[in-house]
Amino acid sequence: MLDQLLDFDKDLLIFLNNLGTETWDGLWLIITNKLTFIPLYALLLFLIYKKYGLKYLLPMIFIIAGMITFTDQITNVFKDGFMRARPCRAEDVMEHIRFIAKRCGKYGFFSGHSSNSMAAAVFGGLLLRPYFKNLIFILLFWSFIVAYSRIYVGVHYPLDIVCGMLFGAISGFLFYKLNNLVQARLKSQSKP
Repeated sequence: MLDQLLDFDKDLLIFLNNLGTETWDGLWLIITNKLTFIPLYALLLFLIYKKYGLKYLLPMIFIIAGMITFTDQITNVFKDGFMRARPCRAEDVMEHIRFIAKRCGKYGFFSGHSSNSMAAAVFGGLLLRPYFKNLIFILLFWSFIVAYSRIYVGVHYPLDIVCGMLFGAISGFLFYKLNNLVQARLKSQSKP
């Protein structure tokens, strides 16, 4: 059963990755670059500041930093634990894909880009939902695009992406709940 799943995962990667063309390679390399979305994160922090104020933003920044650190480090634990070679390093795969990324890491299960972007999307979307009810859908769509970029550039299998996004969604939700607890405690302590 596992072998069939992994074979399907490999075949799906080859199919999806080969949909790419040189015309679009530059765009997908920009999308997959972690620095590309700094303006989006800055905008989200600005919106949080405008809606919640500086008093609540400062502790939230520590929670957000904790969330990103958590998802990033747990992703590394999984990568080092499963030791699944990335497609750009797998002998039976690399000759069948278009590898256009700047570099190819060692292990790929599961995707850090997918987990981090999904955690940020879920956390930010839920936090700002009372003010911008459709923002979460925009952020989730953005996370899917970032995740797909990892397939496009040839550094992750679809299963890496799905598991990373699932882990990121759970992490984003849990840190959103943690933020609610911290904010409630701060509010209760500030009451006379």
